[in-house]
Amino acid sequence: MEKNFRITDEDGIHARPATALVNTANKFKGSEAYAEANGKKVTLKSILGVLSLGLEKGDDLKLIVEGDQAEEAIQALTEVMINEGLGEVHA
Repeated sequence: MEKNFRITDEDGIHARPATALVNTANKFKGSEAYAEANGKKVTLKSILGVLSLGLEKGDDLKLIVEGDQAEEAIQALTEVMINEGLGEVHA
């Protein structure tokens, strides 16, 4: 499963929101989660990986989840993105 977002946070994705995404991804042991942006794909279970994307306001981000809990995981990650004001779902 995948979902696309456009980053809306003025500060982009920095340590605090990256931690929220990583902690959420790590709750789903039966799934692998990835973030893809600017031609680079990293695991969502590593804070350094997420920060290495250097996401800024206006950037596009694709979240990809594979495995048994993919549907639940993508829903939880979407809620973090929206509730933390990080981004909006983008077609």
